Parts: sequence; C-alpha cells; structure tokens
Amino acid sequence: MGTGGVVTPGDVLASGYFHSYSVVGLLAVVGVLFVAVAFGAGRLLRPVVPTPEKLLTYECGVDPVGEGWAHTQVRYYVYAFLYVIFAVDSIFLFPWATVFADPRYGATTLVEMFVFLGFLAVGLLYAYKKGVLAWT
Repeated sequence: MGTGGVVTPGDVLASGYFHSYSVVGLLAVVGVLFVAVAFGAGRLLRPVVPTPEKLLTYECGVDPVGEGWAHTQVRYYVYAFLYVIFAVDSIFLFPWATVFADPRYGATTLVEMFVFLGFLAVGLLYAYKKGVLAWT
C-alpha cells in the first residue's frame, strides 16, 4: 500500500509480478513431488531379487570379455561436436527469421545474421583446414 492506505499502481503491478512467480514456484514443487512419488512407488513395487547374472555388466547382449578399458576413436567425438554446434546454431536461425519479417528490423537483422553466419563459416573453415572433416 502507498502512503495513507491508498493503493498505488505500483502496488498492483508488484502483486501481479510476485503472483506469477508463485505460480512458477508451485509448479516446480508439484513437479518435484511428482518425480519423488514416481520413484518412491517404483522402489516399493519392484521385486528385489539380486542374482550374480543380474550384477554382470551388460553390453549389446554379449557377456563382457577382457578388461573394462578400451580405446575410443576421437574422430567420432569431433563429428558429434560439430553436429551439436550446427544444430544449436540452426535453432538461432528460426527466431531470426521471425524478427526479419518485421519491417522495422529488416536491414539490421540481415546484417547481424550475416555476421553470425560468417563466424560459423570461419569455424567450419578452421575445422576443414585442421583436417577434422577428413574421414580416415
């Protein structure tokens, strides 16, 4: 309340502002409770019969042979990393397309997107020059 018991427009805005946060907080609590109840029900309802076979490491339907350490090809990681980079960048292209349709921002967003695509092109060129994109 403002001075003298008078409600000011700022008080009304603040109450609506904090009300929206209380809704988000309530939804977060309900979500956490839902997950906790689901895990608790699963723990109470599942049968617990440990056997030596169940405690074995399982990989692709084949019993494990040898030691647990193995060499991994790094090139697959690099391809996955490049895919993630360009997938995330494509996510940025969709909002740009909607802003570009607005006549007030057309030229500005066009220049910004070409700068963005230029950074992507430089990164792709760098990866190509390093030989990362060559399949061996």
